[in-house]
Amino acid sequence: MKPVVKKATPAALAVLRQATALAPNRKKASDGLLPSAAHIKASPNSDHNTGLAADLTHDPKHGIDCAEIFEKLKEDKRVDYLIFQGKIWSKKRAKEGNRKYSGSNPHNKHLHISIDPAMADDTSPWFWWLNQPKIVNQVVSRLIPVPAKKAYPTEICTCCKLHGTK
Repeated sequence: MKPVVKKATPAALAVLRQATALAPNRKKASDGLLPSAAHIKASPNSDHNTGLAADLTHDPKHGIDCAEIFEKLKEDKRVDYLIFQGKIWSKKRAKEGNRKYSGSNPHNKHLHISIDPAMADDTSPWFWWLNQPKIVNQVVSRLIPVPAKKAYPTEICTCCKLHGTK
């Protein structure tokens, strides 16, 4: 059995805090950091026991699409393994791609993120791709010309020298 800690690691805490910052209205029903007594009994070797795991609720309607996050986090050096919708991916077996997950909980309502112990204190952005403008918005902004002159008339103050010239 892995030892049970009283506090989640900074990296695990950062997952949930950053998700909430990006999507304040997201659902949190399946969020989790530390294990319950029932979880410890059912999964005595869980990374939740060590504070090195986070469960993130799947809520695509409010901006947290765990299917997308599952794929993108494979690029993150902090990730040890990921579980979502009956699939598991691990850094150690990355060449095998997604494998079938055979645990008792298929993780359909949340993404399980296990963190490499060497990266436990790394709180850098977990969702680096979500805070970028969409490509279409970048293209549209380049097509709309910036006016060379002000599009509105400027009034000249006639009451005193403080506000302008007469």
